[in-house]
Amino acid sequence: MTSAALRSRAWKLLEMVTTPLLPSDYLDLVSPLRAGADLRGRIEAVHPETDDAATIVIKPGKSWRGHVAGQYIRIGIDVDGVRLWRAYSVTSPTNRADGRITITVKAIPDGKVSNHLVRKAKPGTMIQLDQATGDFVLPAVKPAKVLYLTAGSGITPAMGMLRDAQLDDVVMIHSAPRQEDVIFRNDLHDLAADEALRLVELHTDTDGMLDLARLEELVPDWAERETWACGPAGLLDAAEVHWASHGIADRLHTERFRPTVIVTGDGGTVTFTTTDKTVEADGATPLLNVGEEAGVLMPSGCRMGICFGCVTPLKAGAVRDLRTGEITEAEAGVLIQTCVSAAAGPCEIER
Repeated sequence: MTSAALRSRAWKLLEMVTTPLLPSDYLDLVSPLRAGADLRGRIEAVHPETDDAATIVIKPGKSWRGHVAGQYIRIGIDVDGVRLWRAYSVTSPTNRADGRITITVKAIPDGKVSNHLVRKAKPGTMIQLDQATGDFVLPAVKPAKVLYLTAGSGITPAMGMLRDAQLDDVVMIHSAPRQEDVIFRNDLHDLAADEALRLVELHTDTDGMLDLARLEELVPDWAERETWACGPAGLLDAAEVHWASHGIADRLHTERFRPTVIVTGDGGTVTFTTTDKTVEADGATPLLNVGEEAGVLMPSGCRMGICFGCVTPLKAGAVRDLRTGEITEAEAGVLIQTCVSAAAGPCEIER
């Protein structure tokens, strides 16, 4: 008998002995980060950045394929006994010597995962991981001049790029309410002191919101620069209009943490058929949020319509895509993205 056949027989015997669990279930307990296992990570440290933001250091499993600076990962973590998924930008360089990766999380009001990670996560906690994805990255041929336009937690993907790539001419305009709210402030000022970056730091509590008409004053050659912008929807919407009005829309690259809501529906009664829960929903709230607020276990990922981690069968009724206004009606096999869909009248969701 060949060695492969012997291993196969041995594995089948193990399966019989360990039923109803599988041998891999026991291996997961002993070596959860091993090659061949579901991709996981172990939190190794939590470093506060501001009063409401922290950097999470993660040791990824051996199946981790690495990332490109600027990309994000989905993480799954148990909060109050429920597995929840969220997406966060990777803020560590691609060549970190110890093989660890970091995400930097800002706690948002009523954010179950963000508040848990910032305030309660402990070293040793195991989390689920997905491979890195996203196209908010620098091109293979680096631009001669770069502008980063960021605000709040929108600095996170830009910081990943700053830590990874040596660029000749980089300017960053970053806005936060106060000096103490600037995530990575010490790192940014160190880069500026080393002349690796020209930093324009704005505090909106005292300076007001950034008026893009000031770009000529702040960065006279802004129109010549390839620009990566990330932050609140208002900033990105204004940037897209501003760059387009100057005929250089192709030089602006944006990353949104939430989808742009263009059209809202009329709302209605939403029934989650598996859990037998019924709630009233307005026409502007994503069904993902509606379900979570009702205590329904809802799959999710990027929460902005990119990763398709939230797709769910629509059993009856109709929903409206918040980005386009398009109506989807229930029929056999139809799936919807709950993170960008709202009730357009009574509907039933298979959750």
